[in-house]
Amino acid sequence: MHNKISPENIKELRSKTGAGMTDCKKALESSNGDINIAIEILRKKGLSVADKKSTRLVAEGLVESYIHAGSRIGVLVEINCETDFVARQPEFQKLAKNIAMQIAACQSVNYVSKNDIPENVILYEKELELQKEDLVNKPDEIKTKIAQGRLDKRLKELSLMDQDFIRENKITVEELVKQHISLLGENIKIRRFQRFLLGEGLESKNNNFADEISSMIQSK
Repeated sequence: MHNKISPENIKELRSKTGAGMTDCKKALESSNGDINIAIEILRKKGLSVADKKSTRLVAEGLVESYIHAGSRIGVLVEINCETDFVARQPEFQKLAKNIAMQIAACQSVNYVSKNDIPENVILYEKELELQKEDLVNKPDEIKTKIAQGRLDKRLKELSLMDQDFIRENKITVEELVKQHISLLGENIKIRRFQRFLLGEGLESKNNNFADEISSMIQSK
Protein backbone atom coordinates (compact mmCIF):
# COMPACT_ATOMS: atom_id res chain seq x y z
CA MET A 1 0.00 0.00 0.00
CA HIS A 2 2.90 2.32 0.76
CA ASN A 3 5.10 1.45 -2.19
CA LYS A 4 4.69 4.99 -3.60
CA ILE A 5 6.31 6.52 -0.54
CA SER A 6 9.96 7.40 -0.99
CA PRO A 7 12.50 9.64 0.74
CA GLU A 8 11.88 12.13 -2.07
CA ASN A 9 8.13 12.18 -1.25
CA ILE A 10 8.86 12.74 2.42
CA LYS A 11 11.36 15.49 1.63
CA GLU A 12 8.86 17.22 -0.69
CA LEU A 13 6.10 17.07 1.92
CA ARG A 14 8.43 18.39 4.61
CA SER A 15 9.46 21.22 2.32
CA LYS A 16 5.83 22.18 1.68
CA THR A 17 4.60 21.94 5.27
CA GLY A 18 7.60 22.33 7.58
CA ALA A 19 6.43 19.27 9.53
CA GLY A 20 8.84 16.73 11.01
CA MET A 21 10.10 13.74 9.05
CA THR A 22 8.14 11.23 11.16
CA ASP A 23 4.91 13.18 10.84
CA CYS A 24 5.42 13.47 7.08
CA LYS A 25 6.00 9.73 6.77
CA LYS A 26 2.87 8.92 8.79
CA ALA A 27 0.77 11.37 6.79
CA LEU A 28 1.95 9.86 3.50
CA GLU A 29 1.18 6.38 4.79
CA SER A 30 -2.32 7.48 5.83
CA SER A 31 -2.90 9.07 2.42
CA ASN A 32 -1.45 6.12 0.46
CA GLY A 33 1.25 8.36 -0.93
CA ASP A 34 -1.07 11.18 -2.09
CA ILE A 35 0.87 14.33 -1.22
CA ASN A 36 -2.15 16.67 -1.37
CA ILE A 37 -4.13 14.55 1.07
CA ALA A 38 -1.02 14.27 3.27
CA ILE A 39 -0.74 18.08 3.33
CA GLU A 40 -4.37 18.32 4.46
CA ILE A 41 -3.78 15.71 7.20
CA LEU A 42 -0.78 17.64 8.51
CA ARG A 43 -2.62 20.95 8.24
CA LYS A 44 -5.55 19.69 10.33
CA LYS A 45 -3.20 18.18 12.89
CA GLY A 46 -1.31 21.46 13.10
CA LEU A 47 -4.48 23.50 13.63
CA SER A 48 -5.59 21.15 16.40
CA VAL A 49 -2.24 21.39 18.20
CA ALA A 50 -2.20 25.17 17.76
CA ASP A 51 -5.65 25.59 19.32
CA LYS A 52 -4.41 23.85 22.49
CA LYS A 53 -1.44 26.23 22.77
CA SER A 54 -3.25 29.47 21.87
CA THR A 55 -3.77 30.59 25.49
CA ARG A 56 -0.14 30.27 26.61
CA LEU A 57 1.69 33.48 27.53
CA VAL A 58 3.80 35.13 24.82
CA ALA A 59 6.44 37.54 26.12
CA GLU A 60 9.24 37.23 23.56
CA GLY A 61 9.38 37.71 19.79
CA LEU A 62 10.57 40.38 17.42
CA VAL A 63 9.67 43.51 15.51
CA GLU A 64 9.99 42.95 11.77
CA SER A 65 10.04 45.52 8.99
CA TYR A 66 9.32 45.43 5.29
CA ILE A 67 9.92 48.19 2.75
CA HIS A 68 8.28 47.62 -0.63
CA ALA A 69 10.18 48.22 -3.87
CA GLY A 70 10.35 51.94 -4.58
CA SER A 71 10.31 52.76 -0.85
CA ARG A 72 6.74 54.06 -1.00
CA ILE A 73 5.21 51.56 1.43
CA GLY A 74 6.70 50.42 4.73
CA VAL A 75 5.46 48.13 7.49
CA LEU A 76 6.44 47.45 11.09
CA VAL A 77 4.91 44.43 12.82
CA GLU A 78 5.40 42.95 16.28
CA ILE A 79 5.07 39.17 16.53
CA ASN A 80 5.32 37.42 19.89
CA CYS A 81 6.29 33.90 20.95
CA GLU A 82 7.06 32.25 24.29
CA THR A 83 10.86 32.12 24.27
CA ASP A 84 13.83 33.97 22.86
CA PHE A 85 15.03 30.64 21.45
CA VAL A 86 12.05 30.40 19.08
CA ALA A 87 12.31 34.11 18.24
CA ARG A 88 15.79 33.38 16.83
CA GLN A 89 14.65 30.47 14.66
CA PRO A 90 14.75 31.05 10.86
CA GLU A 91 11.18 29.72 10.51
CA PHE A 92 9.85 32.29 13.00
CA GLN A 93 11.79 35.11 11.35
CA LYS A 94 10.53 34.06 7.91
CA LEU A 95 6.97 34.06 9.27
CA ALA A 96 7.44 37.60 10.59
CA LYS A 97 8.77 38.78 7.22
CA ASN A 98 5.88 37.13 5.36
CA ILE A 99 3.37 38.76 7.71
CA ALA A 100 4.97 42.18 7.14
CA MET A 101 4.76 41.66 3.37
CA GLN A 102 1.13 40.56 3.73
CA ILE A 103 0.26 43.78 5.55
CA ALA A 104 1.96 45.85 2.85
CA ALA A 105 -0.05 44.04 0.17
CA CYS A 106 -3.44 44.28 1.94
CA GLN A 107 -4.28 47.98 2.03
CA SER A 108 -7.78 47.45 3.47
CA VAL A 109 -6.46 45.63 6.56
CA ASN A 110 -6.46 47.82 9.67
CA TYR A 111 -6.72 45.33 12.54
CA VAL A 112 -5.01 42.09 13.55
CA SER A 113 -8.31 40.21 13.98
CA LYS A 114 -12.05 40.84 13.97
CA ASN A 115 -11.94 40.81 17.78
CA ASP A 116 -9.77 43.95 17.66
CA ILE A 117 -12.27 45.99 15.63
CA PRO A 118 -13.87 48.66 17.89
CA GLU A 119 -17.61 48.49 18.44
CA ASN A 120 -18.13 51.98 16.98
CA VAL A 121 -16.46 50.89 13.73
CA ILE A 122 -18.69 47.80 13.55
CA LEU A 123 -21.83 49.89 14.15
CA TYR A 124 -20.73 52.41 11.51
CA GLU A 125 -20.11 49.70 8.91
CA LYS A 126 -23.44 48.06 9.75
CA GLU A 127 -25.31 51.34 9.34
CA LEU A 128 -23.65 51.89 5.95
CA GLU A 129 -24.84 48.48 4.78
CA LEU A 130 -28.40 49.06 6.02
CA GLN A 131 -28.55 52.32 4.05
CA LYS A 132 -27.53 50.78 0.71
CA GLU A 133 -30.06 51.62 -2.02
CA ASP A 134 -30.75 48.02 -2.97
CA LEU A 135 -32.00 47.29 0.57
CA VAL A 136 -34.28 50.29 1.08
CA ASN A 137 -37.52 48.63 -0.06
CA LYS A 138 -36.87 45.16 1.33
CA PRO A 139 -38.67 43.81 4.44
CA ASP A 140 -36.78 44.49 7.67
CA GLU A 141 -36.01 40.81 8.32
CA ILE A 142 -34.49 40.29 4.86
CA LYS A 143 -32.72 43.66 5.00
CA THR A 144 -31.10 42.77 8.35
CA LYS A 145 -30.01 39.33 7.13
CA ILE A 146 -28.42 40.68 3.93
CA ALA A 147 -26.77 43.58 5.78
CA GLN A 148 -25.32 41.18 8.38
CA GLY A 149 -23.83 38.98 5.67
CA ARG A 150 -22.24 41.99 4.01
CA LEU A 151 -21.01 43.28 7.36
CA ASP A 152 -19.31 39.95 8.11
CA LYS A 153 -17.58 40.14 4.74
CA ARG A 154 -16.50 43.73 5.39
CA LEU A 155 -15.09 42.91 8.83
CA LYS A 156 -13.05 40.10 7.29
CA GLU A 157 -11.63 42.62 4.81
CA LEU A 158 -10.43 44.71 7.76
CA SER A 159 -8.90 41.75 9.62
CA LEU A 160 -5.36 40.52 8.93
CA MET A 161 -5.99 37.02 10.29
CA ASP A 162 -8.88 36.47 7.85
CA GLN A 163 -6.84 37.28 4.74
CA ASP A 164 -5.74 34.60 2.29
CA PHE A 165 -1.98 34.18 2.61
CA ILE A 166 -0.47 35.91 -0.42
CA ARG A 167 2.13 33.19 -0.99
CA GLU A 168 -0.32 30.29 -0.65
CA ASN A 169 -3.93 31.38 -1.02
CA LYS A 170 -5.33 28.00 0.05
CA ILE A 171 -4.74 29.01 3.66
CA THR A 172 -5.49 32.13 5.69
CA VAL A 173 -2.99 34.13 7.73
CA GLU A 174 -4.56 32.61 10.86
CA GLU A 175 -3.91 29.10 9.54
CA LEU A 176 -0.35 30.11 8.60
CA VAL A 177 0.30 31.24 12.17
CA LYS A 178 -1.21 28.03 13.55
CA GLN A 179 1.01 25.94 11.30
CA HIS A 180 4.03 27.67 12.82
CA ILE A 181 2.68 27.14 16.34
CA SER A 182 2.61 23.43 15.57
CA LEU A 183 6.00 23.51 13.86
CA LEU A 184 7.85 25.49 16.55
CA GLY A 185 5.95 24.15 19.58
CA GLU A 186 5.07 27.54 21.06
CA ASN A 187 2.13 29.92 21.04
CA ILE A 188 2.59 32.74 18.50
CA LYS A 189 0.63 35.99 18.35
CA ILE A 190 0.64 38.92 15.95
CA ARG A 191 0.37 41.74 18.47
CA ARG A 192 0.27 44.95 16.42
CA PHE A 193 1.37 46.56 13.19
CA GLN A 194 1.74 49.93 11.52
CA ARG A 195 1.68 50.63 7.80
CA PHE A 196 3.36 53.73 6.34
CA LEU A 197 2.33 55.08 2.92
CA LEU A 198 4.49 57.81 1.42
CA GLY A 199 2.63 61.12 1.47
CA GLU A 200 -0.39 59.71 3.30
CA GLY A 201 -2.43 62.53 4.85
CA LEU A 202 -0.40 65.33 3.28
CA GLU A 203 -3.02 66.17 0.65
CA SER A 204 -5.83 66.62 3.16
CA LYS A 205 -3.59 68.67 5.44
CA ASN A 206 -2.60 70.91 2.53
CA ASN A 207 -6.26 71.32 1.56
CA ASN A 208 -7.19 72.25 5.13
CA PHE A 209 -4.34 74.76 5.22
CA ALA A 210 -5.46 76.24 1.88
CA ASP A 211 -9.04 76.59 3.17
CA GLU A 212 -7.75 78.28 6.31
CA ILE A 213 -5.72 80.81 4.29
CA SER A 214 -8.69 81.46 1.98
CA SER A 215 -10.92 82.09 4.99
CA MET A 216 -8.38 84.51 6.49
CA ILE A 217 -8.16 86.49 3.22
CA GLN A 218 -11.96 86.73 2.85
CA SER A 219 -12.36 88.00 6.42
CA LYS A 220 -10.12 90.99 5.78
